[in-house]
This record gives sequence, structure tokens and C-alpha cells, in this order.
Amino acid sequence: MAGAITHDNDQPAAGGRQSGPLIVTEDADLLDDLLRLCAAAGATPEVHHGVPERGGGWEAAPLVLVGDDAVRRVRGAARRRGVVLVGRDQDDSGVWRRAVEIGADHVLMLPDGEQWLVDRIADVAEGVGRPALTVGVIGGRGGAGASTLACALAVTSAREGLRTLLVDADPLGGGLDVLLGGETADGLRWPAFAASRGRVGGGALEESLPKLHSLRVLSWDRGDCVAVPPQAVRAVLAAARRRGGAVVVDLPRRIDDGVAEVLAQLDVGILVVPGELRAVAAAGRVASAVGMVLRDLRVAVRGPYTPGLDDHEVARLLNLPLAGEVPVESALTRPHEGKAPPGAAARGPLARFCTVFWERALAEAGSV
Repeated sequence: MAGAITHDNDQPAAGGRQSGPLIVTEDADLLDDLLRLCAAAGATPEVHHGVPERGGGWEAAPLVLVGDDAVRRVRGAARRRGVVLVGRDQDDSGVWRRAVEIGADHVLMLPDGEQWLVDRIADVAEGVGRPALTVGVIGGRGGAGASTLACALAVTSAREGLRTLLVDADPLGGGLDVLLGGETADGLRWPAFAASRGRVGGGALEESLPKLHSLRVLSWDRGDCVAVPPQAVRAVLAAARRRGGAVVVDLPRRIDDGVAEVLAQLDVGILVVPGELRAVAAAGRVASAVGMVLRDLRVAVRGPYTPGLDDHEVARLLNLPLAGEVPVESALTRPHEGKAPPGAAARGPLARFCTVFWERALAEAGSV
């Protein structure tokens, strides 16, 4: 069991944080459990029987775990965020009163709350801050250019200095690593994560993936695996978001359980639609399915146009906000072997489109 308490004195902890939590308890059995959970989360805690001397860690620790036995000894400590009162007695109603006395944010009972606590400890060990701005790109019909735009957005983001991960969520799409010229690059692909459950470490994920054009890429190998369980998709994408920066996902047009997990974690979706009536009709069906999960879906229109259509008319017909008109670079119509990836030409029209998109999206997200 875990519960939250809201109180007025929600001041952030002082600077100079340590990387692991502070544990305050004299209960040997409870301490053993908390040390085990810290080890599972990859964190090294600092342990005290009471409030440490000034400079010893109470203000600096990113998370404080106070055993129920230690409440009396920490009552006079400075109020701060990130204090968790940990106990074992599920029937003890007085624990909430004691939590208020020490300014705890949460009350947690073991063993029921173990997974929540492991995740919380791992968060602070990783130094989790603002999650990545996560953008999904999906084609309104086959051949719309969604993969090209997804690559260009990721390449542009990395060039602007953001930590960037490009995720290929379409196992039948041929592989974004191929589009980036890195199909032989060392690193893990989706099948390696098929058995992932629970929490995946963000740092470990990032380091395990191929690095191409200053960004990390999670794509598919050339094997027979064409599906990853939804739980694994959820765990991997959540880990990617915790690293901050930008995550770009190339989505297939079919919406299965795995794609639904991705859609649930997106901040913005871009529906790429050629300026043709049949494409608009097909995109309408895609938008209807995607819109059931994703609230912020925008349309990016690619010419040439059928007579009577332009980008604003396409957006009107789909009843979606317009992300802009995707420019066509002639180099992208020719084979990619030995050529730079989409968006690599910083002064090219596609890169300029992507730069404007990121500037607006980051400003809307409050990141600049």
C-alpha cells in the first residue's frame, strides 16, 4: 500500500544532492528490506538511526525513507519534499497522523508497496527530471513519408543539442536504422527487449542502443520477430522518457496493443498526409483510431496537391490543427545508399521545418 499526503510546506530539498536515498531506522528487519529494495533499484543508500548532523544528508538526499520506528527521532527535522514513511502494519490508522507530524509526502506499507518504492528509488538514482518531449509520427496512408519526417525530426533535435532517441515502432517498415545508414551498427534492437517487464533503466537503455548521427536508435533486426509484448513496449518507452530531451517514434498505421501503449505516452502526434483526396480519406480513418488514445494530434501536409487542395484545406477536412507543410527535398526521392539521412542538411527545407516544429513544441511544453 502507498498513499500520498499533500501539505503546504512543499519546498524543494537544498542543493548538493547525493545520488542515493537516506534511510532512517533502527529496525534491523526493515533495514534489510530497504537495503534489498535499494539494491534492486541500483542505488546505494546512506543509513542513519536518526536525523544526520547538519551536512550529513537530510537536506541533500533526493529521497528520505523513514521507518515507522524512527518517527519520534525525526520530528524536529526541517520540512522538505521527498520523505516517505515506511511501515508494515496495514491496520495502523495512526500512521497517517505520524506522517503529518514529520511532513512525509507518502505513507508506504511493506510488502505491498515494494514495486512502487523500487521505482521511486530508481527514479532518484537516475536523477529523473523533466521527461522527454515525446513525438509520434504516423502516415495517413502508405508512402506518406512518415518515416522520413520522423528521422528528420530526430536528426534535427540531436543537432540542436537535445538528448534524442528515435524509436521504430513499425516492425514491418524496413528499419529506421537502414534509413539512417546504420543497419550494421553495434547495439540492441527491439527483440532484445521482448522479455522486459516492470522497470527498464533509462541510462542502461540509452547506452545499449546504436548511436547514429549523434542520436540513439531503437529499431528492428532482420530476424523473424515482428512483435514485442505491450508490457515491454510500455517499460522501454517509459525508460526513454525518463532520460529527458526528445523521443521521436515512427508509428505504423495499424493500432494494436503495443502501439496503444506508445500512443498513451506521446505528448504530440503528427499525422503526415499527402495532398490528395484519397489520402485525406484514408487519413481520416487513421486519425479517428489514433484520436481515441492521443489527445494532441496534428496534421503535416505534403505536396504536390490535387487541384482545390492545400495544407489548410486538408487540415480543415480532417478537423485537426495544422503542424505545417512538409517540404520535399529532391535528394530524398533518390536511393539513400551512401547519402546523408533526412534532415541532415541544416539549411535544407526539411531541417528548417523540423527546427520550427521543435521550437514551437518545446515552448508549448514549457521547456524553453
